[in-house]
Amino acid sequence: MKTNYFYSILFLLMIMSCNKVDHKLVADVYETSESGNKLTKITEFTADENPSTIKLKPNEQFQTITGFGGAFTESSAYLLNKLSAKNRDTIIQAYFSKEGANYSLTRTHMNSCDFSLSQYSYSPVEEDMELEHFTIKDDMDDLIPMIKDAMKASTDGFKIFASPWTAAPWMKDNNKWVGGKLLPKYYDTWALFFSKYIDAYKKEGIDIWGFTVENEPHGNGNNWESMHFSPKEMTDFVEFHLGPKLEKDGYGDRIILGYDQNREGLKEWVDEMYRSESSSKYFHGTAIHWYESTFEVYPEALQYAHNKAPNKFLIETEGCIDSQVPVWQDDAWYWKKEATDWGWDWAPEKDKHLHPKYAPVNRYARDIIGCLNNWVDGWVDWNMVLDTKGGPNWFENWCVAPVIVDPEKDEVYFTPLYYTMAHFSKYIRPEAKVIGLENSDKELQVTAAQNPDGSIAVVVFNEGKTKKNFKLQLGEKETLINIDAQALQTIIVATIKN
Repeated sequence: MKTNYFYSILFLLMIMSCNKVDHKLVADVYETSESGNKLTKITEFTADENPSTIKLKPNEQFQTITGFGGAFTESSAYLLNKLSAKNRDTIIQAYFSKEGANYSLTRTHMNSCDFSLSQYSYSPVEEDMELEHFTIKDDMDDLIPMIKDAMKASTDGFKIFASPWTAAPWMKDNNKWVGGKLLPKYYDTWALFFSKYIDAYKKEGIDIWGFTVENEPHGNGNNWESMHFSPKEMTDFVEFHLGPKLEKDGYGDRIILGYDQNREGLKEWVDEMYRSESSSKYFHGTAIHWYESTFEVYPEALQYAHNKAPNKFLIETEGCIDSQVPVWQDDAWYWKKEATDWGWDWAPEKDKHLHPKYAPVNRYARDIIGCLNNWVDGWVDWNMVLDTKGGPNWFENWCVAPVIVDPEKDEVYFTPLYYTMAHFSKYIRPEAKVIGLENSDKELQVTAAQNPDGSIAVVVFNEGKTKKNFKLQLGEKETLINIDAQALQTIIVATIKN
């Protein structure tokens, strides 16, 4: 009897063991920090008596992610050609391979821009209304080889959209590279220009996913290449010329993004772009930049743009640390509030508060998280590679890129900005869904997205100077995580089923 009793107890214990619920959430944690981590996998965490809580809500789904990446510019491409084959490949792989940042959304310029070596146009012959002399020869030495190498390195592939800074001077009312407007008599010629561009790049084996109609249509009067549009002028051009032309030429599936400038002006632009069914038909979304402020995300403007066209794209198409010469091989600088933007010197007094000094990493992390939490579905950095001066740039409009090179010494510096971008691009993949969450610590900035494979990527930014602890919860499961001071983390939660 004692033997039977013993086996009965053992049997019950086995059943209880099998029915025990494992409340441990399985997650991989990668951190980049001011203390020196660079996408470093963190595996050991210490307990804390009062951790905050981040609760994931995958059943609450918002926008679908289009992608993250940077821009192919002539400046970046030229610099790559100045490096050794080994260093060139190192940079390409770092941006586009699965082992690297795995960029999925990219931009390039049509005709020259400020980050070109000189000013040029694909339509060099005046009064060539049918663009019989259209040529992309200026892209053949540097720009196109860079794009092709990126395509070879990318397993998943990436989308590429193109933006013009200006039409050739002969199409404009001031006959200059800078400023002025497209003459109405050339609207059809300019629409043909976009179609010709698709054809020319297709012959090179490069598929153009879409366009922004005009980079920064507010323009400028005395700087680099630009061309002015009012909201009505751009909408008329798209509705009556560009959209129908692409449709007629069999390119009606190409994406057209309107606006392409700072967020504060969004309301009047989206009101005009989506003024009617016939105009909305040709606009697939809205493009925005971040230069209005160094720290303000403008959530109300982003929410308004989304609500105006909830099924359209809302993509941040350009951002960079501007008006700043890069700091070489000094990671600490990128975490300090030392950088200044154009507005530090040039903003009117009433807007000076929008342009304080800032830490470059903080600006990227804050803005991308803020954008994702306000319906933005794609975020594209500006130049991928610049030199130690912040160029080359024909206008001497120096900026910072995530990768800085010294072509004379054949040296490469991956700044902390590269790892900041990778925290998003590498782990939040196209077609992911931004999901809901609850965050009890308002000093932590958090966003999350569920990838097509079911995994959840959670990005947490601790901008403060104090180490933080939090419990990450998903359903009944949770795990304790520590995040360093001045640190960005991406947390990958194992594949789950909805």
